[in-house]
Amino acid sequence: MAAMARVFRTAFTNKLSRFSSSASAKGAEIVGGSRRPGLEILGAKDYEDYRKSRYGEITHKALLVDAVGTLVVPAQPMAQIYRKIGEKYGVEYTEDEILNRYRWAYEQPWGRSRLRYVDDGRPFWQYIVKSSTGCSDSQYFEELYQYYKTDKAWRLCDPDAERVFKAIRNAGVKVAVVSNFDTRLRPLLHALNCDHWFDGVAVSAEVEAEKPNPMIFLKACDLLGVKPEDAVHVGDDRRNDIWGARDAGCDAWLWGSDVYSFEEVAQRIGVQV
Repeated sequence: MAAMARVFRTAFTNKLSRFSSSASAKGAEIVGGSRRPGLEILGAKDYEDYRKSRYGEITHKALLVDAVGTLVVPAQPMAQIYRKIGEKYGVEYTEDEILNRYRWAYEQPWGRSRLRYVDDGRPFWQYIVKSSTGCSDSQYFEELYQYYKTDKAWRLCDPDAERVFKAIRNAGVKVAVVSNFDTRLRPLLHALNCDHWFDGVAVSAEVEAEKPNPMIFLKACDLLGVKPEDAVHVGDDRRNDIWGARDAGCDAWLWGSDVYSFEEVAQRIGVQV
């Protein structure tokens, strides 16, 4: 059934693209800085009105949020950090070379486990660091690994996130992070002083399921005590976040296409900020 659904989505997307030759890779159209006939074609406004008629002004009981790429992003380019820290360990590759090698390694099948991030994810990240830089020095890896656990390594995507999440929760909507990450995620959220914004955290290393596996979304809904159809997930990856959430029965909006800020997310749910 999931395979048939993906075929249908692909066919529908191809049909939709014929409406406009200027549609972006994210499926949105930007015209003069205003947003996008694409959502009107998809009937997003009609769907929002439908949900309000069925559920009331607040259209969802829970908001699920992706971490990397939606809630947070690296404070500096990955290749720059790998190169900068690696200089004292003999790393000689340029940033472009590191980036290309990283992308290649990340896309390779991970044969040690069905999950990339098992517990602290060290075996996977050791493989990535060595493949990206050619350096297998354990001290180099440890310095990199610990760096990405700190607030120096990350920044929030949306500076208004705290204010918006507070308003969403005050309106009775529960909020959870749903992320493909290792066990550093919780300490990282604490370091960024945003762990208290959420009612739950579903991290793949703990629930033993990685997006787009529907199980991680179902686990998040279970943590919040809501049904999947009462939740909406927001993330920046069409396959992992949108298709995965929908396969679980959740609503889903693509960050950077359907929505561009958490205030917009709140407004679409029916919460005034």
